[in-house]
Amino acid sequence: MTNFVTGPVRVSVPATSANLGPGFDSLGLALDLRDRLEAEIIDSGLVVEVEGVGSEDVPLDERHLVVRSMRAAFDELGVQPPGLRLSCTNVIPHARGLGSSSAAIVAGVWLARELVAGGRLLLGDEGLLDLAARIEGHPDNVAPALLGGFVIAGQDADGSFYAVPSEVDPRIGAVVFVPPEPVSTELARGLLPKEVPHADAATNAGRAALLVAALGGRPEELWRATADRLHQDYRRPAMPASLELVDALRAEGVPAIVSGAGPTVLAFTDTTDGLMARCPEGWTALQLEIDSRGALAW
Repeated sequence: MTNFVTGPVRVSVPATSANLGPGFDSLGLALDLRDRLEAEIIDSGLVVEVEGVGSEDVPLDERHLVVRSMRAAFDELGVQPPGLRLSCTNVIPHARGLGSSSAAIVAGVWLARELVAGGRLLLGDEGLLDLAARIEGHPDNVAPALLGGFVIAGQDADGSFYAVPSEVDPRIGAVVFVPPEPVSTELARGLLPKEVPHADAATNAGRAALLVAALGGRPEELWRATADRLHQDYRRPAMPASLELVDALRAEGVPAIVSGAGPTVLAFTDTTDGLMARCPEGWTALQLEIDSRGALAW
């Protein structure tokens, strides 16, 4: 056990919202709703404990996403522990478009690195981001989960990933409306067409660029900047109530979007006046700050 640190290591990882309307698969934002996890090397075996969200239905063995992510990071670091104990306290809703899987992946690779003596020298932050993005398949959620704040992320032609943090005006916050029923990312992505009209792509490119400016200091432009033509309407059959809420809020001038692949609805705001009361019956409304910290020890 000389390759590993003694005692537990702990990490908290924020929820994230990707796409943000026009920034499909490229823009992501960290939100102050955090899962907390603890891991420790033990003599043998695997012990997984889960409290909170998912405690009744996530696997408590090697199939657990945090464990799989830890194994991938240990492989990257060239070691595997003799035994492992993992404890998760989850608050991020699952399958709701708030980055629960990315939080699990980031937590797993982060914990594994911290459990290895000299792990940060062997696997730097860029390597950690690259590994997390490879596990997830894309970087738009894992980047803000790891780095915090608002991040522009993508993949280059050679397969490498990049993530560039951008400023967020401190006046901007968010209200999320979380429906009771999940929608799988696979289902939501499967509704998207293989091709879109050139005019729609051009419009989205302009709105995504405007969104960077709006979040950075022009919040009065958020309503215009969050308009989307690439993915939200195509996903309406999978989440009609979510798109109805987006339409109703936008008709009143509220910059509302589908969070990630949905079905959660996110509304940008500098005040919550009246917004919490717009929560549909049976849904949950949460007022959240933009989280600038990303993954961190606690």
